[in-house]
Amino acid sequence: MITATPITAAALGEMLAEARAITLALVADLTDAELLGPRLRIVNPPLWEIGHVAWFQEKWTLRHLRGLPPARPDADALYDSAAVAHDTRWDLPLPSRPDTLALMQRILDDVLRRLEADPCDDEAVYFHLLALYHEDMHAEALAYTRQTHGYAPPKLPIPTDSPETGATDLGPLPPGPDVEVPGGSFLLGATPDGSFVFDNEKWAHPVDLAPFRIAPMAVTNAEFAAFVDVGGYRQRRWWSEAGWRWREAAGAEQPLYWQRAPGGGWQVRWFDALRPLPPRLPVLHVNWYEAEAYCNWAGRRLPTEAEWEMAAAAEPASSGAWRKRRFPWGDAPPTPERANLDWRAMGCLPVDALPAGDSYFGCRQMIGNVWEWTASDFGPYPGFVVDPYKEYSQPWFGNHKVLRGGCWTTRSRLIRNTWRNFYTPDRRDVWAGFRSCARSG
Repeated sequence: MITATPITAAALGEMLAEARAITLALVADLTDAELLGPRLRIVNPPLWEIGHVAWFQEKWTLRHLRGLPPARPDADALYDSAAVAHDTRWDLPLPSRPDTLALMQRILDDVLRRLEADPCDDEAVYFHLLALYHEDMHAEALAYTRQTHGYAPPKLPIPTDSPETGATDLGPLPPGPDVEVPGGSFLLGATPDGSFVFDNEKWAHPVDLAPFRIAPMAVTNAEFAAFVDVGGYRQRRWWSEAGWRWREAAGAEQPLYWQRAPGGGWQVRWFDALRPLPPRLPVLHVNWYEAEAYCNWAGRRLPTEAEWEMAAAAEPASSGAWRKRRFPWGDAPPTPERANLDWRAMGCLPVDALPAGDSYFGCRQMIGNVWEWTASDFGPYPGFVVDPYKEYSQPWFGNHKVLRGGCWTTRSRLIRNTWRNFYTPDRRDVWAGFRSCARSG
């Protein structure tokens, strides 16, 4: 475990309260029936999920850190995600909506009171940030749950920019040249510089990379539609064995939420409404198998996570080696001009937007807008040591794929070039797309 950079108890409290306001806003307009929602393998009942968020905060910042008893004697039996099987969460005797909200408020109030009264040492900062970032991640999950179920877009208590998610007047982008990355010895992973990182980012270790060429932008809807329109989903030759088995079992003929528009072309469902498919937005809600098949058809490949991180983070150092940036544009924090984060656009932006966020090599939007699948399996880095929250990474090594970069709902306080997301290769519900690399030779 390492500590966070210096932060005051007041600043922590403000962030915790703001994160809770987002969580509550994501479910405020849902009916009681929608708070449970259909029983699906890929999402949680929202009523369970918001209770779990509060339970997690209490577990680490009140019970673990301060030795206090749980607010409910049955809390672990209801909300411990490591012990409560996913498929049973709809059948639990969950508290009602008013009781759940009261429980969440009681826990947050207790946390904030103790932040004011107790010393905010390194250990306390670590566990409060752990709870904060956990809540941020579940807010993102609640957003794609709303999309999965076709609920209305959320109304959040945050400033938003003029959204470009519905832009249909922009035609497809002309093909552009790949970015050349010279390769060499590169440090993959986070460095122990005093910032909070998760155990799966530890620690930076050298990898040797051959020179490679990577697309400067994510694959667009228009580009992916070309694959669909030539029958890419019906041609076995583009798919791996595992990918074809998934496609046949799922009956997939196009990306999730796409459907043919009257008179031709494509429409896509965005939350609860159909709209024309915006050609310059990144393709979204495709899984790893679909990304792999597209790359095979296009004569391309997915980048490894080491290649992705080098393209996002590396810049030349005076010694002739590579220096790593915290973000593609440098070490300065994200701003709306550099990255589409923090819900500000309430959706994706065109892939050619935000040139101020380019990496040293000229890769655009490697932070924000859309998560990007990589070719890599999710596994431990050399010398991996599990952190106190042992269920976060270790149980998922070996059967998940790595995604990088964050998306429009990702919080800027959470993301960085070394941050590793991970899902099974069949997941289509998350805010994921991809960029591609040229094949060698």
